Amino acid sequence: MVLRRVVVTGLGALTPIGNNIEEFWNGLINGVSGAAPITYFDASKFKTQFACELKNFNAEDFLDRKEARKMDRYAQYAMVSSDEAVLDAGFNFEKLDKDRVGVIWGSGIGGLETFQIEMLNFAAGDGTPKFNPFFIPKMISDIAGGHISIKYGFRGPNFTTVSACASSTNAIIDAFNYIRLGHADAMVTGGSEAAVTIAGMGGFNAMHALSTRNDDPKTASRPMDKDRDGFVLGEGAGALVLEEYEHAIARGAKIYCEVGGGGMSADAYHITAPHPEGLGAKNVMLNCLRDAGLQATDVDGVNMHGTSTPLGDMAESKAILHVFGEHAYTMNLNSTKSMTGHLLGAAGAVETISSILSLKHGIVPPTINHFTDDENIDSKLNFTFNKAQKRDMNVVMSNTFGFGGHNACVLVKKLEI
Repeated sequence: MVLRRVVVTGLGALTPIGNNIEEFWNGLINGVSGAAPITYFDASKFKTQFACELKNFNAEDFLDRKEARKMDRYAQYAMVSSDEAVLDAGFNFEKLDKDRVGVIWGSGIGGLETFQIEMLNFAAGDGTPKFNPFFIPKMISDIAGGHISIKYGFRGPNFTTVSACASSTNAIIDAFNYIRLGHADAMVTGGSEAAVTIAGMGGFNAMHALSTRNDDPKTASRPMDKDRDGFVLGEGAGALVLEEYEHAIARGAKIYCEVGGGGMSADAYHITAPHPEGLGAKNVMLNCLRDAGLQATDVDGVNMHGTSTPLGDMAESKAILHVFGEHAYTMNLNSTKSMTGHLLGAAGAVETISSILSLKHGIVPPTINHFTDDENIDSKLNFTFNKAQKRDMNVVMSNTFGFGGHNACVLVKKLEI
């Protein structure tokens, strides 16, 4: 069977360092930190009192007020980012076969805030069950893709992927496969998350997963740094329009790049900790290269999962050395989580977009907040510390690893006609 080629024709982003693609990219290349004290609730009694929240965002600037109230924040974020991506793709809706356009969205948690609000309200009452009729359709993690398809009338494949922090990378890979196998001509894909809530912060704090650097939030996310002490929770969304190559060419679409391949694997090791030798991370990158039909030496850079956790960064660095060997020292590695924080289920989409923009602009965003080398991480690797670097990029990989040992990797490359 001849697999069809898949390209990217639309992008949308809603992040802690920019509420659209242009703002997001400017924040990345200028090394802006999105971390700040939490404003959504009183976090003064929490071990971690900061996060990477969206800035100056009001859903009603983009959505009808009545409709916005029917959505959890994670679904609002999905709608705003996907609107930007669909507009960017420039579809002629009168000619578009909507039966051949689908939506595959990713979210690790879904409507956490909605669930929290309803449970707190019930607990504060007298035991009488008084629930919002939109409670369930606001909370469920598949509803974002439903909202997107309803707005545009996209009647192709539609579902949500849930694999913790690998969710939106899995969504992208699934969308890629549906197109190249001939099941769709175009797909809206990506992911969103809105876990900066009492439950989200409290739960991750209880696991000792978050940085507690309350005295200096902006430098708290410091991947690969000796003194890293956990990740910084972020929120937002990233959306991509993937399209079959000939379909895009026929309508004269702007093409950002080609999706070369995707890889998946499992650590089969621990519910939260990575395999200490990065076994799953190694396998997922090898699987991605195999799927793309490329050699390790073809890769110019890797947007690392790079969460700023003591174990995770070390394991991923070992895996990169195993996969790329001596070539690893010639590549640019980076972690944009140093700026955006960890967007959980939305991380893969946002970081794939960063990788695509690196291809387009020939610039690798930095890994900010590096102060001290970690003797357990090879210092000869170029982690693009603290300042963006110019580089002509042809092939970039983006890694995401989730609780439960879920690993996903996507590869994007410059379009070869």
